[in-house]
Amino acid sequence: MVVTHPFHPLIGQRLVVLGVRRQRTGRLYVCDGGALGSVTLSEDATDRGAESAERPLSFEVLVELAAVVAAFTGVARGEGGR
Repeated sequence: MVVTHPFHPLIGQRLVVLGVRRQRTGRLYVCDGGALGSVTLSEDATDRGAESAERPLSFEVLVELAAVVAAFTGVARGEGGR
């Protein structure tokens, strides 16, 4: 499997999976981390997790989201939320 988490020290490296643990929150993979020894990674930190969003979460994306929510709740028309 490949480490995809942007802040993980092994990002982009292919690791050998030694075992898999299932937990309520998802799968955890125990991998051979080379000089780091065995490392445990959540599925979303690997290429086996869900695909990344098309756009990163940014201030501009949040402003767009707020406008959509306001439109659905009537805030933009001055009706206030229900």
